[in-house]
Amino acid sequence: MKLQGPFHQILTFVLLHVFSHLCLAAAGVSLEVDPKGYIVFCPCMGRFGNQADHYLGSLEFAKSVDRTLILPPWVEYPYRAAKSDQIPFSTYFSVDAIAEYHRVIPMETFMKELAPSIWPKGERVGFCYRKDGETGACRMKEGNPFGPFWDKFNIHFDRSEEYGHLPMKTQSPGFQESWLNSFPPSEYPVLAFAGAPASFPVEEHNVGLQEYFQWSRKIEQEADDFIIKELSEGPYVGIHLRHGLDWNNVCGHVDGKNHLFASPQCLGYNFEYGRVTEELCAPPRDVMKKQLKKIVKKIEAKAVFVATDSDALIQELQKAVKVKVVQRTPPEPHIDLAILGKSDHYIGNCVSSFSSFATREREVNGKPTSFWAFKRKGGKEEL
Repeated sequence: MKLQGPFHQILTFVLLHVFSHLCLAAAGVSLEVDPKGYIVFCPCMGRFGNQADHYLGSLEFAKSVDRTLILPPWVEYPYRAAKSDQIPFSTYFSVDAIAEYHRVIPMETFMKELAPSIWPKGERVGFCYRKDGETGACRMKEGNPFGPFWDKFNIHFDRSEEYGHLPMKTQSPGFQESWLNSFPPSEYPVLAFAGAPASFPVEEHNVGLQEYFQWSRKIEQEADDFIIKELSEGPYVGIHLRHGLDWNNVCGHVDGKNHLFASPQCLGYNFEYGRVTEELCAPPRDVMKKQLKKIVKKIEAKAVFVATDSDALIQELQKAVKVKVVQRTPPEPHIDLAILGKSDHYIGNCVSSFSSFATREREVNGKPTSFWAFKRKGGKEEL
């Protein structure tokens, strides 16, 4: 007998609802209310590389205060678009893998299933380091991407709290107790931060958390398909080229005294292995070609994969190294990163946070990495 009418619609809705809950449970996501509370933040600084650094620190922060981390979407900036886009965390990464480290729930799921009861409209508090001197409130939604991020979930804040008086270093004595006493979960079920409760670049003790950021099946499949099609003849070198007028302008202002962006990835957090130079930041082409030629010969590579948001220099590099040089077109940064992570050797830009994502992934997997125009003190090139 074929079911029709309202009863059929209700039954279908119930079955779909149950199925979605079972899928979330299988992914390690609990829909039971966490009495210890939740944390959410806007990953609103920079593009993917910077956001990833903040994600690592925020994950450790959530674990240290013992609240469930609401996984916010990634913020992206479409070309010539007036507003940012918000891309669900699971589009690029496995929620299951993150849940192996600490309790998490996708923001889309939290807002749909739990927010109406534990964080309802009219009771939403925004948190910032310092309130605005003129308005006396946190500027939670001022400008892009802040406004579009919270608007994506129809979130409006009813009041503000500042946390500048509390320790941000998770290893500080009394860290958890300070946060618990100031903002108990019974009164503040959700700590919604205007920005990530984390540092950029990622702190040294959080680098290892990269192992929990496993690519989604879709990204893995796209990367594997490209490798099979274009890079299956033998070992290949993955390289990231960060150049262009905007980048060269940044590199022209290095002073050698301070870190720049992700430079601790090769120089060490206390400059154990060197200092930032203009050449390290924006390596000349002849230096890159010489270095790449050396690595290709060393591992007997059959191909080179180029990831870049600028000129891939395909013909120029191919002429220099005498092997196949390819780029994925159109480039997709996350798939490019996955391909870089799988390469037999990787050369990145020491200063680039995009490069540093691949560096961390390879470090936790024990794979070799080099950096353009860089030698460790003592003469070693490779990590």
